[in-house]
Amino acid sequence: MTQFNDPIFVNPNTRIDPEAQIIFVSDLFIEDYIGGAELTSEALIHESPFRIQKLRSKQVNLAALTQARDKFWIFGNFSQLNPELIPSIVANLKYTVLEYDYKYCRYRSPEKHEASTGSACDCNDNVTGKLVSAFYYGSQCMWWMSEAQKNKYIKNFPFLSEKDNVVLSSVFSKDTLGYISHLRNSRSNEKRGWIVLGSDSWVKGAQSAKQWCIDNQKEYEVVWNLPYNELLSKLSSAEGFVYLPSGSDTCPRMVIEAKLLGCKLYLNDNVQHKDEEWFNTVDLNAIQDYLFASPELFWKSIKKILDYTPTISGYMTTYNCVSQEYPYLQAIKSMLLFCSEVCIVDGGSKDGTWESLQEISSIEPKVKLKQVIRDWSHPRHAVFDGAQKAEARAMCSGDFCWQMDSDEIVHEDDAPKIHVLCKNIPRNIDIISLPVIEYWGGPEKVRCDIQPWKWRLSKNSAHITHGIPADLRRLDENGDLCAAEGTDGCDMIHKDTGERLPHVTFHTNESEAFRQAAIRGNSEALSKYQDWFNEVIKNIPGVHHYSWYNISRKIKLYRDYWTRHWNSLYNKSLEDSAESNMMFDEPWSKVTNDMIEIRAAELKDKTGGWIWHKKWHGESTPFITVKVTEPKK
Repeated sequence: MTQFNDPIFVNPNTRIDPEAQIIFVSDLFIEDYIGGAELTSEALIHESPFRIQKLRSKQVNLAALTQARDKFWIFGNFSQLNPELIPSIVANLKYTVLEYDYKYCRYRSPEKHEASTGSACDCNDNVTGKLVSAFYYGSQCMWWMSEAQKNKYIKNFPFLSEKDNVVLSSVFSKDTLGYISHLRNSRSNEKRGWIVLGSDSWVKGAQSAKQWCIDNQKEYEVVWNLPYNELLSKLSSAEGFVYLPSGSDTCPRMVIEAKLLGCKLYLNDNVQHKDEEWFNTVDLNAIQDYLFASPELFWKSIKKILDYTPTISGYMTTYNCVSQEYPYLQAIKSMLLFCSEVCIVDGGSKDGTWESLQEISSIEPKVKLKQVIRDWSHPRHAVFDGAQKAEARAMCSGDFCWQMDSDEIVHEDDAPKIHVLCKNIPRNIDIISLPVIEYWGGPEKVRCDIQPWKWRLSKNSAHITHGIPADLRRLDENGDLCAAEGTDGCDMIHKDTGERLPHVTFHTNESEAFRQAAIRGNSEALSKYQDWFNEVIKNIPGVHHYSWYNISRKIKLYRDYWTRHWNSLYNKSLEDSAESNMMFDEPWSKVTNDMIEIRAAELKDKTGGWIWHKKWHGESTPFITVKVTEPKK
């Protein structure tokens, strides 16, 4: 049994070249052994337009995966790869696989499996087969040596048909093809004897080839472990090459070399490429042209993967943004810096918001509009907020979705960071929470009394939507949907089950501990939290949130809308009284605009934020400052 604590699996000395663009993994390279797979790998490496680091599969460990998680990986033969690493590779790396044989089978040959055990290969149904197939399914593209090999895999693992599957065949460098042409053109017409490959591998069928030569009275020479150029020279002077593998051989290189060098061939059906159109021709120049193009085909595909920029759909909802003084037009313009489309659902605005959206959409075709008019006088109108976001998200066609509110703006310096983030999101992550710079009363103060993140960027997967999580859903006395406290009604949830969806975040337990200590008045913790947050927003894209930038405006919205909104969502019916008003010791009906201006000035001067679950009685609250300019408006 393999012991995964063996040094070959945990080699701490594996180092990744920071300048490398491609990590090429294989059990062996030509420095170790000159076999068909190693020669094909070396030909690709030789013709690569990228800087490549070779990494033997026994050197791959978690440290190497971590160091090179932003690089592209190519896996050739990997029998010495710790299989316990495969889930981490699938989840975190961008990679492709060159399949040279049948690694789902523990014998790497279904025929050898049957010959050795007396029963047909069933490895596709065991743990190894399933792990290998999952590894292949996670690749960006699968490269096969022959059509027959590819078809055999897809028969055993039908889901692989969904992948980008390319038959590459064995690969030759331009130098090797040039040398083969030179040998073919410089030899005399007199060619003598047959060549037999003397491999001791069961699959290669050396004994059958020798017996064929004996039975057919052919003079023959067994060749094995010759220097490569000497082998080619022998083939160029031989009459023929006999090759009768005992099991499927996907694209034996020596068969191609022998044909290009003018040998007669005697093959069996286990030579899987022998009837493919590119090979089954007497036109040797056509075969050579096909082989000449293979490295370029491979590297063009890799370059396309590396150059791929995912599309991003921004989405937001609007309703009477003009009268509420939301910077919704600036929000849209900031999304246009990085989004291929901006999808907006308006709830039936009557203050000029809808008309201004139509105007910007007529100028900018990337802005896509839809009106979904709701009954905003309904007792449970707050539930519509999540429903509107779900409508906007459903309009999105990009690879990723970026959710924004109409009082949030992305800084122009963050736009390119968002594209980089999308290219590097691990495939097992659907939702990412990103920083929110929450202003309080102007640009000088940023709140630390609330969480500094919001779920923002997500893959455009059909199961992701917005709404009330299932465990917080309630029905009011009329049977209408409402919510228990603990949601704003707009959570990202599973479309079918209503479950809250997991997300990854930059916010750590340590940073949260500093934040909590800062709220309690610890100045040292506040300083550390501020330093941490500034470092975060320097490196990670986020949004600038202007909800409390103008405090008097926000208080008026609480008076005119938000108090009613929260009561609607949570099925509360509170009297307009001094006790129920968290902002004043007066009922809202008695709060004047002058009172709001005085209270706003007090809050701006004395506090750095306040959560209105309780009344404010003049307490001071901490805040941080950020070292970034506000986004352009």
